[in-house]
This record gives sequence, C-alpha cells and structure tokens, in this order.
Amino acid sequence: MSEKKIFDRLNVVFREVFDNDEIVVIRETTADDIDDWDSLEHINLIAAVEKEFDIRFKMKEVSSMKNVGEMVDIIASRA
Repeated sequence: MSEKKIFDRLNVVFREVFDNDEIVVIRETTADDIDDWDSLEHINLIAAVEKEFDIRFKMKEVSSMKNVGEMVDIIASRA
C-alpha cells in the first residue's frame, strides 16, 4: 500500500476520532499538534487505526511512536 493511500485513510480516522474535519496529518504530526489528543484519545485512536487497517500494534510500538510518520511506517510494513 502506498504511503499516500495510508495517509488518506489515516486522515479519515483522525477526523472521526477527534471529531474535526479540518485535521490533515503529515509525517511530523504529534499529539501536541492536535487539540484533545490526550492519553485516552490515544487509546481510541490506536484502536480505530487497528480496525481501519486490520492490524494489531505491539505495546512496544504504541509506546515508542513519536509521530504519525512512525505509525505510517509500521502500517506500511504490515499492509
């Protein structure tokens, strides 16, 4: 799956989870860039991404992700 396709799908997920149709994520996007992205919403986001891409993140991956780009790399490696 292309990185563009992953980002297209991630943008939909982020918009749904954070209830904000204006969100556009890029590789450098972090929790600091999105209002309401706290620890609880992070769990909801991970669950929504796992469902969208039919994958399961390892706990180590979830705790070490520093930005959306790292999430994209993991998804790309499994898609």
